[in-house]
Amino acid sequence: MRFLSAISLALCASQTIAHADVDGDLPIPRLLGARRFLKDFKGERRWEQRVRSAPNDLSTEPRSEDTSRKRDKIEERQNTNGRCGSRYGSCATGYCCSYEGYCGNTATYCQAPDCQINYGPGCDGNQKPSGVDTSTIARPKLGSVAYGGVGIYDCVNNGDIAVTFDDGPWDYTNDLLDTLAKYQAKATFFITGNNLHKGQINDPSTPWPTVIQRMAAEGHQIASHTWSHENYSQLTTTQFQNQIYWNEIAFNDILGYFPTYMRPPYSICPTKTCGAQLATMGYHAVYFDLDTEGYLHDDATEIQTSKDIWDDTVPGTNPCRNSFLQIEHDIHYQTVYNLTSYTLDSLFKSGYRSVTVGQCLGDPPANWYRAGSKAVPSYTFTTRAPTGTWSCLTETATPTSTGPAGPSSTLQVSTDGSCGSGVTCQGSTYGNCCSSHGYCGSSIDYCGTGCNADFGTCTAGDDPLPGDDPIPTNTTSGATPTSTLKVSIDGDCGNGVTCDGSEFGTCCSQFGYCGSTDDYCGTGCQPDFGSGCQGSGSTTFSPTITTTTSTTTTGRPSSSLTNTKTSSTTTTKTSKTSTTKTSKTSTTKNLENHND
Repeated sequence: MRFLSAISLALCASQTIAHADVDGDLPIPRLLGARRFLKDFKGERRWEQRVRSAPNDLSTEPRSEDTSRKRDKIEERQNTNGRCGSRYGSCATGYCCSYEGYCGNTATYCQAPDCQINYGPGCDGNQKPSGVDTSTIARPKLGSVAYGGVGIYDCVNNGDIAVTFDDGPWDYTNDLLDTLAKYQAKATFFITGNNLHKGQINDPSTPWPTVIQRMAAEGHQIASHTWSHENYSQLTTTQFQNQIYWNEIAFNDILGYFPTYMRPPYSICPTKTCGAQLATMGYHAVYFDLDTEGYLHDDATEIQTSKDIWDDTVPGTNPCRNSFLQIEHDIHYQTVYNLTSYTLDSLFKSGYRSVTVGQCLGDPPANWYRAGSKAVPSYTFTTRAPTGTWSCLTETATPTSTGPAGPSSTLQVSTDGSCGSGVTCQGSTYGNCCSSHGYCGSSIDYCGTGCNADFGTCTAGDDPLPGDDPIPTNTTSGATPTSTLKVSIDGDCGNGVTCDGSEFGTCCSQFGYCGSTDDYCGTGCQPDFGSGCQGSGSTTFSPTITTTTSTTTTGRPSSSLTNTKTSSTTTTKTSKTSTTKTSKTSTTKNLENHND
């Protein structure tokens, strides 16, 4: 996936370092609730004093080399001096088993997800919220978005960035809502019911009911991040069901309805077990394809790293062809007070819309929730239109939730191969058919199943242009330049688009990008789509990528030239993404211990 940088490829290792116990011998990465989280939060609690978290050793056995330190720190404060865990058994009723294996009843022992729920009856994660049981409510599967299963990693509507925040609400969330309102941006909040000893979200003595009601009132999507952020792999079936149902009870108590979207903690949700259970319970499992790693850089001297990840990923991409599903966390100070404004400002300037997950998937708002004690309210919020000169952007583009904008009475002819949202393929140099993924072409992949007749014709073979696809899938043949070439407006070249007269440079590289350096004008430079090519190494071949040669059946071009969602291993500077940038590959699906 696009968000993975060279550093991100070692994410599990880096997170282990960032969130590990000070002694560094945890069996898997520490991802939430560790000392780092509460220690690094900036500012003091506004409504109660927080107790610093103890490390969360996922093993329950004490470490011999660490025993004296633990006793100095914790054991002296025990009322019974009791031990707990797989070797010692459970604590007494009302007491909590800290991750280190000691019984107690303060935040140090009881906070989720550190507290060992199998050995601490008093753990926050074992406390059911008050409210009406929701487990018997019917759960029909509405809409076209998949339930359970392998989960969702990508948006489907080009031009959308679904901004999401995990682990809250927290002290900073109200201020985050202020920032979102300032930018007229919409987001999705994956809410945890009772983590970090913040109190149950429906407890009226906490600020959380009001914060969550504000989220809904301002058009943000509310989703579940389970009750206490437990690791699925360590839960029984009943415990996992409680993690889902208990959060529903709290949501219903606050709003009168509860979500159908959730994000598995740590991104751990095996398809055949967890995925199947979520499908039965009527939930969409949502992951992400853009991660700025704000949780790793929650310091004023480090947050620039997260900004760099964003800058290497979003600016310069074509919103007519791309979309992102972004993950952040509203429990981190720098994310809320520094990073969010930076990314939102860039997001709109880059021609994207800030939308909810449901919107980016084209799912009607009525499907985002299930009615509980009240009906699901209507969604009347509009989305701020982006700025820019991309062909798919119009002054009136304010989509809300149901997918790409419908056809208007006056459609613009596509100048870059994309279609939909006021842009038609009819009369374009790419083909007259608009595929289900929003690209112009003339083969069955574009004109067959899913072809959008509102933005072109849908009869295969009616296009006289040479070749079936606008982007060839091999390195030996290419599209012939037409007699009238269009000047590149987005840095792309080839297939009827020239670099001559563009602001990016006059040379068209072998990978189909405009520039003026040797990387563009040297070996592989395409003189048919620009000027300034040097030496005998230039070629008239159309831009291709040799690492992805299979032909798609969805109407989405298989070359990285027009589909930046495909993986690229090239290190040439003529590609819009370099080795420090990342692509939307399935790599994220293996990063199951992510801090979310």
